[in-house]
Parts: sequence; structure tokens; C-alpha cells
Amino acid sequence: MTRLLYILIFSTLLFFRSVSVEAEVQYAIEPQFEGARPFSEGLASVKIEGRWGYIDKTGEYVINPQFDDAWLFSEGLAHVEIGDRWGYINKSGKYVINPQFDYARSFEDSLALVEIDGKWGFINKVGQYVIEPQFSFVDYSRPLAGLFPEGLAGVAIGRRGGKWGYINKSGEYVIKPQFDLFSRTFSEGLAAVIIDGKYGYIDKTGQYVIKPQFDDVKLSFDDGLALVAIGRREDKWGYINKSGEYVINPQFDDAWPFSEGLARVAIGDRWGYIDKSGEYVINLQFEDANSFEDGLALVKVDGKWGFIDKVGQYVINPQFDFISVVFSEGLAWVKIGGKYGYISKSSLTKPRR
Repeated sequence: MTRLLYILIFSTLLFFRSVSVEAEVQYAIEPQFEGARPFSEGLASVKIEGRWGYIDKTGEYVINPQFDDAWLFSEGLAHVEIGDRWGYINKSGKYVINPQFDYARSFEDSLALVEIDGKWGFINKVGQYVIEPQFSFVDYSRPLAGLFPEGLAGVAIGRRGGKWGYINKSGEYVIKPQFDLFSRTFSEGLAAVIIDGKYGYIDKTGQYVIKPQFDDVKLSFDDGLALVAIGRREDKWGYINKSGEYVINPQFDDAWPFSEGLARVAIGDRWGYIDKSGEYVINLQFEDANSFEDGLALVKVDGKWGFIDKVGQYVINPQFDFISVVFSEGLAWVKIGGKYGYISKSSLTKPRR
């Protein structure tokens, strides 16, 4: 989210909301790992001496480091890599589906997306194909929405000059491939699609609700608004409603969808947060920023990351090389001094001004 012109107009009206505070951070698990990922279903994958394993919330190994890569547990299974092949293990570390795929993703609603020989398909929990590998791309831009957001998955046939359509969980086309790469997934009943270089929005019958006219889009609708850009070389981003009308005019150099009532936007090299009227709630001041989740947002200042609340006050002062975007199951991984550990949201003390 980015904006260049309006900073001159509004800078005198904006109140600098970020307050420097001293927030004490207590580690739930001391920094010691070469890599770390969020907790899911009580376990987190961590890397030590070049191998990934799984720890519990006390930091004890439940599955010893042995994998070349390892991701989150979902529906009791996690996808892991040995050599150049991916398979699925259970929480005992036993293979339920042997390594055989070029790449794999987490299970959602008892299905997982896998790649083999350059084609993507869907398997069930015993490793059988429910939808045979046949797609050159499958949209996974909104992982929290699942593999089939609102019952449909965006898929592509062919790479150069390929076409984009939408299938149901049986692998049947609901909207036949007709749009250009890369269109977007459905959200709030609409999906952004591109044709002849312009984006518009279709409904679930494949009919245009908003005609193709935008040069770029980010994801689809959230909270009734979608983020669109006009201009090819120097995109300016703004927000439209479901009638295609601008609610917030294009003015930002970069921007992201609204989350918990606020959106992160940027003008030049500084990020801040606006409300749905387009007014700044937290002034442009950060080197980088993430969306709000559970009342907190990750921001970067002087090369270090910390968390702010919705009035721009630091809950955790910028001090980490990097931090997990959100607290997952009450814990967030942090990187400091080249090592990864975990902090607990519940252990944070009240900041002192």
C-alpha cells in the first residue's frame, strides 16, 4: 500500500501515534534453532544442524530432527521432505503417505494439493488421487480460506498462453478455462479475473459483475472492499466496493486488504494504517508493516521488528531480526542473533510509557 501525493496534504493533520515503550519479553522457548515455523495442533517444526523436527510447547522434541524440510500439522498430518520428495507423517513421525511428490501442501477438508511431473492434483488422506494431476497452476494465494474457497478452486491449464477456470471438489469445471493467468480465488462471492491485460470481477456463474478495467488487483474482496491498481509503470492503489465504485481513490504506492478494520498502506518507503474512510489512524512511519491479527500488527523500524496495537503503541518494541506474522496457539517465533525461539502472547507485560 503506497501513496506519494497525499502525504504532503495530510501530514500536518496526522497525529503521530506510535509511542516508544519498554515491553518486557519473556521467552517461552529460548532462541536456539536455525529455523522455526508456527505452532499448529500443539507442535512446531524447527531446524537444527540442517535437519527439521518437531517440538511441543515446552521445547521438547516429539519428532527428532531428520527431514530436509517440514511444515505445519493440519488434520493430524504434516508434509515433509526427504531428498527431493515430499510425503506425509503423523504425530508419531511415521509416514502415512510415503515421499513421492515433487511438492505438497497441507490437508484441508481431507484433501491435499500435490505436484508431480509439473502437474498439480488433489489426494485424500491415504494418498489416493481424488483429482488427477492435470493442472499447471492451482491458486493457493489465500491459504486460510482453504483449497476450495467458497467451494471453488482456481486452476490453470497450460503455462504460456494457458487459461484459467474454476473447479469444484469433484474436479468438475463450474467455470470453464477462459481467463488469462493469473486470476484470483473467490471471496465474498466474487473473483478477480484477468483478460487482455485488464482485471475485472466475476460471480460464481462466470458472469462479470465488474467489467475488466484495472491494471492489477490484490487477492479479492474482504470486508466488502477490494484493492485495485491503475497505471502500469507506477501503480496507484485504491479500494472499490462491489459495484466497482471507488471508496478510497487510488493514491497509494502499495497497499493491502483491510483486516480488523484497518489496512496497511505505503507512500514512498514508509508504511502506516488507514480506516475505511481512507483516513490515517497510524501515521506513515514504518519501514515495513503487516496486517492486524488479534489486535496486533508486525512492524519494522531501523531494521528490527516488533508489534503495535491499534492505536500505534508498541506492545513489543522493535528488537527482533524477524517475527512470525501472528501468534499461533499463543506463541510466535522470533529471530534474534541468527537464532529462532518462541515468545508467548500471554507472558507480555503491560508496556510502560
